[in-house]
Amino acid sequence: MIDHVAIQTSGKGLHEITDAVQRIVAASGVTEGLCTVMIQHTSASLTIQENADPSARRDLEDWMERHVPEGDPRFTHTAEGPDDMPSHIRAALTATTLSIPVERGRLALGTWQGIYLWEHRRRGSRRRCVVHLGA
Repeated sequence: MIDHVAIQTSGKGLHEITDAVQRIVAASGVTEGLCTVMIQHTSASLTIQENADPSARRDLEDWMERHVPEGDPRFTHTAEGPDDMPSHIRAALTATTLSIPVERGRLALGTWQGIYLWEHRRRGSRRRCVVHLGA
């Protein structure tokens, strides 16, 4: 079964999509299998991270800003602005696809784990993820 999650981001940052993906799992009727989530973009990514303390997300975002800064004069791919190439690098360093087991009709995430769409562009964008469930 294939479905989609769409999210309008307001700019850079981690946007939790766990509930949207879990709703698809629940509606599918799959009780045991594998849920694969893939983002259909090259300037945003996916990650599983702590969803209890927002400071963990802020620290991740700050780390990424320090290690992949905008405005590096060596970047040549800048057609869409100074965040263009850094967004692609950030997506390459993280993940575009996640695989999560399904147990008893639920995502088998740990207690403090959530699924996040990580927007790497400054401007907001409509992002789309494909969700595939296999038994």
